[in-house]
Amino acid sequence: MLMEIRAYLERNGTATILDLSNHFRIAPDALRGMLDHWIRKGVIIRRDFAPSCTDCGAGHCGGCGVAASFEIYECSGSETC
Repeated sequence: MLMEIRAYLERNGTATILDLSNHFRIAPDALRGMLDHWIRKGVIIRRDFAPSCTDCGAGHCGGCGVAASFEIYECSGSETC
């Protein structure tokens, strides 16, 4: 599975945690453990982007699903993914 995740990112360049979860049909929390393996090796990097949505205070927040879409993984560029 680790090699499949690496190959997916190599082909696609970047992917959100939800993209990976849908593609591999694995829960995001389980994927994070596998992605951490590649992060520790310097093969991929994780980028977190804060949503610019201001609807949370108005009760319109999408919750974790919205936040997860801003959790992006990509090849590090230091070597081929």
